Amino acid sequence: MNTRPSSILRSMVLGGLLVSALVRVLILLTASPVPDPVSGRTEPSLFAPLISRDWDYITPLQNWLMIVLVSATLICFVAWVVVAWRERRQDAAGTQSRRMVGRQGR
Repeated sequence: MNTRPSSILRSMVLGGLLVSALVRVLILLTASPVPDPVSGRTEPSLFAPLISRDWDYITPLQNWLMIVLVSATLICFVAWVVVAWRERRQDAAGTQSRRMVGRQGR
């Protein structure tokens, strides 16, 4: 069976979104907790976004990893849209040439 390139790119986009979300969760759960000055508890920034807005809990390596993953996902998304559009145009052009003259699709 012949798989269309748009199907492959769609799968890559969905996989990239899932991997990016998984890496984000792993970064947040393994982050060094910042003590809350009010309660004294330590929570990751996911659960206390107003306290830690400075992004110091992410290492430069983790930051670059997220940049690469999100960039690759965005590139695959744009490629998927372009390839799907071109496939639709190609399919539409192929069906018009098969029509019989004078029958109007009957």
